[in-house]
Amino acid sequence: MSNTVTLAAKGAVLDLHAAMSIGTRLRLAVEDVKAGLRLWRLAWALGWLDIRLRYRGSMLGPFWLTISTGVMVAALGVLYATLFHMDVHDYLPFLALSQVLWAFLASMVSESCGAFTEAEAVVRSVRMPFFVFALRTLIRNVMVLGHNILVIVVVFVVFSQWPSWNWLMIMPGLLVWIVDALLLTLLLGAFCARFRDILPIVNSVMQIAFFVTPVIWKPEQLGKAASTLPFNPFYDLIEIVRGPLLGQNASAATWIGAGVYSLALCSIAWAFFVRARGRITFWI
Repeated sequence: MSNTVTLAAKGAVLDLHAAMSIGTRLRLAVEDVKAGLRLWRLAWALGWLDIRLRYRGSMLGPFWLTISTGVMVAALGVLYATLFHMDVHDYLPFLALSQVLWAFLASMVSESCGAFTEAEAVVRSVRMPFFVFALRTLIRNVMVLGHNILVIVVVFVVFSQWPSWNWLMIMPGLLVWIVDALLLTLLLGAFCARFRDILPIVNSVMQIAFFVTPVIWKPEQLGKAASTLPFNPFYDLIEIVRGPLLGQNASAATWIGAGVYSLALCSIAWAFFVRARGRITFWI
């Protein structure tokens, strides 16, 4: 009897949500984002708690990931520099930077899929803006990125890659990353709450993207075909941050590609979140 009443209540709520006007849904979605931003301290505390719980009982915590990343960069750097006949002094800084940035992007995409489902108990028991969980996912991954930056620092110091004013050009790229990451979390978090078999598909796509994106190989190795790289959204997003750090400003085509792909992602993500926000709790 109780199950029947619960299902009937859910159905009534979903019917009410379906009857809402577009303007009402949009207003509620905007209020959700505003309320989530006001609770940024809570999102920070939740992200920090996730890191502590993930590595509890470990002496080095997230630094184990830093060590494994450093070992992989050193091993692959020497190996691929030998295979591709490249200068180690030029290739290792590129590889270290690319590997750390890609690890952040891949982790962000993968963890976005579980942003809402992993917080099922909280979503069901506490009325909280969904944007808080998007911030939580971003903050958690930024903390891990902060640990892995140590690999880049060590490699850059060893090969005398010192900071320059050109590094300031990463700020627009980082802003694009932050906006994309938050909107991607709202999209994949809600979509994967409705369809639970999306995560393996996303992980498979990211594996393929890793090999077709210049992460362990350099763009100039494609020769004339390098002109097609701006059609790869992952290349555009990485290059607008990686380029300035390597002393090479991203091309206009790369920035245009990053802008177009980001605008498309944000538009789709926001439209889906506006439509699905009221149903996420029931999907979970």
